[in-house]
Order: sequence, then C-alpha cells, then structure tokens
Amino acid sequence: MPLAEINGIKINYDDTGDGEPVVLVMGVAASGRVWQLHQVPALVAAGFRAITFDNRGISSAEPGFTIDDLVADTAGLIEHLGLGPCRLVGTSMGAQVVTELMLARPELVSQAVLMATRGRPDAMRSAMSAAERELRDGGLELPAKYEAVVRAVQNLSPRTLNDDNAIQDWLDVFEMSATVWTPGLRAQLRLDIRESRLDAYRAIRVPCLVIGFADDVRLPAYLAREVAEVIPSARYFEIEGCGHYGYLERPDVVNDALVTFFTAGHA
Repeated sequence: MPLAEINGIKINYDDTGDGEPVVLVMGVAASGRVWQLHQVPALVAAGFRAITFDNRGISSAEPGFTIDDLVADTAGLIEHLGLGPCRLVGTSMGAQVVTELMLARPELVSQAVLMATRGRPDAMRSAMSAAERELRDGGLELPAKYEAVVRAVQNLSPRTLNDDNAIQDWLDVFEMSATVWTPGLRAQLRLDIRESRLDAYRAIRVPCLVIGFADDVRLPAYLAREVAEVIPSARYFEIEGCGHYGYLERPDVVNDALVTFFTAGHA
C-alpha cells in the first residue's frame, strides 16, 4: 500500500484502475480497505479509477484532531495525486467529511455520493455516541462474542439479523475482526456532529446523490433525507432491507446507484 505525506502525517492509500478518479472516504474505526470488498471492483469494472485511504487515526496520528483535519487530509490527498476535480463517495463520518469538503474546497469535487449521513445532531444518536465514548475511554475489554452481537444489532437490518445463515456469517466475521480501540480510533469517536450544519449545506452546488439505508439504526434514513432536501443540487435515494452497513449488506444496489449517478454525470 503506497504512503502519502499529507499535512504532517503519512496516509495509506490504494489506487486501482485507469479511468476517471473516484475517491472513497470511510467512516469511524474502519480502514479504507473495506471499500475493496465491493465498491472498488464495481467502479473499476465500470471504467473508473478508485482511490481508497485510511483516515487520520486509523494507523497513526496524535489524538485531538477535528473533522476539519480529515477534510484537509482528503483535500491534500486529492492534490497530491493530481485528481481534482473528481468524484467522491463517503459513508457515515466519511460522508460528513465529503460534505464539508464541498463547502471548503468545492473546486476539488465534481460529483459526490453521501451515504448514511446527517446534517444535525439528535437526542438518540448523541446518547449512543456519548455511551460509546464512555465505554471505549474506560478501557473495558468486552467479550468478543458480545461485541459481535452488539455490532450486528447496531449496523445490520432485520432482514439480515433474522436470516440464520446470513447472520452467522456476519457474527463470525465480527468476532474474528474485533476493533482494537487505539487512541486514534477513540479520537474519531469524538468527531460526532455537535450542531446543525443544514443551513450551511444550502450553499453546496456540487451535484450530489444522498443515499439513506432504510433500516439504519446508527444514522436513520430520515436524517440523510434532510441533507438531500437542503442541498439544491442533491437527489435522494433510499435502499430497503439494509442497515448502517448498507454498502456491505446490499452492495449490488449501492454499486448500481454509484455507477449510474457517476456515468450520467459523465454523459
């Protein structure tokens, strides 16, 4: 995996394909390699070049960074690779990064897809984030089986949870790939949105596709719909039968939406 020196830190990235570039930005505590499972192959097969990377905090970085630092890192990688203006995809925290990038550096973004996103805090999500921070900062080590079950309930749809064969596969994966909550990952947890950005998002003019996952508990689809409603250049698409990990639960539908949107923008 190549390394880029950006804003005083080293960023791991992957660059696959030869077409027009698409930069994919991942969410909290997840490596950019997650995109390699489904989205990168689909984009490359459609003729695009896919760039994935590890957000600050995944491999190295001192705690105390902000969402603006992640925005600057993404912009720095785009400039380092000479990609701009280019297409971007973000999910969860990554979608927040992409949205703020469209405000801070709109000249770097030609199109954007925002998945599992929001533009304001709400009581339940704030409580969930605060509880997660308290747990991880407390240094408690929970049993791997318990962590796997909680992760499944929070991130998958009832459609998957109630399918005995499917959920057993997911639980096995989650148990074998438990997250190690380093200081960098705990710092990512502190990037929770604290005030509404919806009014600011009205200034975005970059063409956007906002995707909500119908069974998302962590960031419910109605919050994503709110983002689409305030961005003048956005349209909204909701995918049934998937939770926060919709890009992994229903990758074919997600990939078709990405490719269709990007291809239409190219035409």
